[in-house]
Amino acid sequence: GNIEILNLDMKPGNTLKVKGKISADTVGFSINLGCSSRDLAFQFNPRFNESVIVCNSKCSNAWQTEHRDSHLPFFRGCTVKFFIEMLSDKFRVKLPDGHEVCFPNRHGYRNINFMSIVGGFKMISFKL
Repeated sequence: GNIEILNLDMKPGNTLKVKGKISADTVGFSINLGCSSRDLAFQFNPRFNESVIVCNSKCSNAWQTEHRDSHLPFFRGCTVKFFIEMLSDKFRVKLPDGHEVCFPNRHGYRNINFMSIVGGFKMISFKL
């Protein structure tokens, strides 16, 4: 099931902790942060069919240049926790094995109000 959270109020210096279970049969999922589904500062999108984590941003419903990281230390069917830190110049995601994925804050967001989780990820808890 997809989840949308409004009025998140995430600012530089904040860390979002998201824990959930990855579906056993999913091709992937995404955690999206921004002001709406049309304007995303950051999309974190593990794709199991490609064995890659794709990060991107979206402006006025147009996707921008993807960053791809082939380090995928988790798998379908497992329970996992991600730490997504917002800094003034970038987003930093700490993966379960300690590896970090960084993505620039391309549009200089100072406040994130919107979060959504789409695809094969069942959220157990989140904390900001």
